[in-house]
Amino acid sequence: MTALIGFVFFGLFSPGPNVVLLTASGARFGFRATLPHLLGVALGVGFIAFLTGLGLGTLIEKFPILRLVLMIIASVWILWMAWKLWNAKLAVAKDTDRPFTFIQAVLFQWVNPKIWAVATSASAMVTELAPLGQATTLAFTFSGVNLCVCLFWTYAGSLLKTLLADPLKWQAFMRIMAVALAGFSGLVFL
Repeated sequence: MTALIGFVFFGLFSPGPNVVLLTASGARFGFRATLPHLLGVALGVGFIAFLTGLGLGTLIEKFPILRLVLMIIASVWILWMAWKLWNAKLAVAKDTDRPFTFIQAVLFQWVNPKIWAVATSASAMVTELAPLGQATTLAFTFSGVNLCVCLFWTYAGSLLKTLLADPLKWQAFMRIMAVALAGFSGLVFL
């Protein structure tokens, strides 16, 4: 279990789409407003890990066309989110400017290539369990560890909010986050 928790921690703590989006949302909207997004990520990641433990990750690997379709959807969605970050303004949030909702964050995990890769790799660490035990172990490990990771990155982002009060610093930060996120759109195909 210790090896699994360590693997999941490093897999989820390292920069990826969720880390970038939660940090940017914490900086833009604040910690409290980002909580539904944060909780949706934690639950969504656990759900993907559960399905991977049941064999969905293996199924996706066996059907290259399904994998290609998921990679294209993931890449386009990540690029769209990067575009939104690139154009994010420091001004007071408009009625249409909101962080991800809980449901949006859960659904995003379906096209988050990093989660699929980490979950598929982690499933190889619990092969001694029956499929339902494997799926449950992965789900609770991923959700629990990721909740801590999400809390850290969202809080870190919220701390940046006061440092980024200057419009030029804000724009530079959001564009760095956008470029980092856009970079992940190409990694989908690796």
